[in-house]
Amino acid sequence: MPDSAVLFRRLALVAIALTFTLHAPAALAQSKRDRAAAEGLVERMAAAEVRYRESLVRAANNDPEAISEGNAALEDMEDVMIACEKQRGCNVSRLLPGWKRLLKAQADDVAGVEGEEPEAWAEGEGELPTGDVPDAASAAALLSEDGQRFVRMVQFNPAVQAGIRRWLTDMRVALVTSHENYQYMRHMMSPAFERRGLPEALLFGIMAKESNGRVHAGSRAGAVGPLQFMPATGQRFGLGPDGTGFDTRYDPRMSSDAAASYLSERFAEFGNDVEMWLAAYNGGEGRAARVHRGSGGRKFWDADVYNQFPAETRDYVPMVIAAAWLYLHPREYGLSFPKVDARPATFALSRPASIYELTICMGDAGSRHGYLRSLRNLNPRYEADTVIAGGTVLNGTVRMAGLYKRWCAQGKRADLARQLMGSSVDAAIVRTGPIEVVRPGDTGSEAAGSVLPATSPVAAPQRRAREHRVAPGETLAAVSRRYGCDVRGLARANGVKAPAYAIRVGQQLKLEGCKG
Repeated sequence: MPDSAVLFRRLALVAIALTFTLHAPAALAQSKRDRAAAEGLVERMAAAEVRYRESLVRAANNDPEAISEGNAALEDMEDVMIACEKQRGCNVSRLLPGWKRLLKAQADDVAGVEGEEPEAWAEGEGELPTGDVPDAASAAALLSEDGQRFVRMVQFNPAVQAGIRRWLTDMRVALVTSHENYQYMRHMMSPAFERRGLPEALLFGIMAKESNGRVHAGSRAGAVGPLQFMPATGQRFGLGPDGTGFDTRYDPRMSSDAAASYLSERFAEFGNDVEMWLAAYNGGEGRAARVHRGSGGRKFWDADVYNQFPAETRDYVPMVIAAAWLYLHPREYGLSFPKVDARPATFALSRPASIYELTICMGDAGSRHGYLRSLRNLNPRYEADTVIAGGTVLNGTVRMAGLYKRWCAQGKRADLARQLMGSSVDAAIVRTGPIEVVRPGDTGSEAAGSVLPATSPVAAPQRRAREHRVAPGETLAAVSRRYGCDVRGLARANGVKAPAYAIRVGQQLKLEGCKG
């Protein structure tokens, strides 16, 4: 029996056992200590789930230690469930979804089948299709007591319906791309929202509107990262320069944790008025708090509240809600999100390479667009054309790890990718010497001595350039390669901030410490 099948069999048996043994309702937490202990158990369960998933990846790669690692993770999950039953304030129902996710993921992987199509709804009834919103994805209890506020928010709000229309027409490609990008980062981002009981669908909606799932996105106002934190707000929630030249606002895991903390603050401030959370996220919590107090706590759609927010925020709120709704109900609108094999894995570079080089040698097996975006999103510390040292461990997926081993570690495609990355436009330029015109009457050796070959291979000595004017399409890394500079040194010399290293057309760069 394959290693992964052994682990799956034990997972199923333990899940069945827990179904019969963990039946007592959890008591309500009575103190901060109880609540802290209960939250600690939830975090332990999430960590054990990650360890179990990693053991499956290792088992698929015939790692002899995979079985023992997987069994240890399962034992830890069992211990957490038993401890939760004894811990006052710990709700076992918060832990069971982890088991369900693992069982479903394994069953789908073994069966290789797609989910069933939903039943068609009656036409001409004048209502939006709604369906049941999955609790794990929508955190319905946080939206309203009956779990239907989200449904009503969509059914009866023309602004949200208009947002759905926009996502399904002009912005359809952006929505589908956002979903594809999110699938690769979901294991990094969703746990923070799940731990706090926040809707995962809301996380997706914010990310889709803010960045389309591009980790290195930035705005002219200074917001960066997949969830677009401004410097001051990011700093308040633990994001910013980490001392190595990297801004952690670009990190998917850390930024989603900060966003979950931010929205939890807004929940404490505005209750379950999700629209006001989003208005604060986009327009600033200071403005939202002033409007909320000044209106006596009226809702976002009240005219006196709505009109006090800028046009950008009035557009932002319904668009995020619309994207969240489509994340939960794609098929009802004829929307097909692409399926990607996003099972997380890591791989170590056997030799130095850039993300561009890896993108070339990996090809596009299993991905319509190749792996450039997903590699960058999962490894935000590295610019796409920066050469990464051999031995560095990169984040990826099971498929990426396999493709790297097959095509990038060695062989013709690996060599071709390296050759392409070493190519330079400058090498194609032929330098010519001065051309002299032969005047009438010049003959013999006199004429021959007056004309130099038009394509003389010997170029006149050139002065070392001390400055470079940025041309359209140039990046700092490209300039550093051209002149033989260290990209970080060049960035420091010109006050360019990592990791984006953003430069503008026409900017004069000082070439300090460059060879060329």
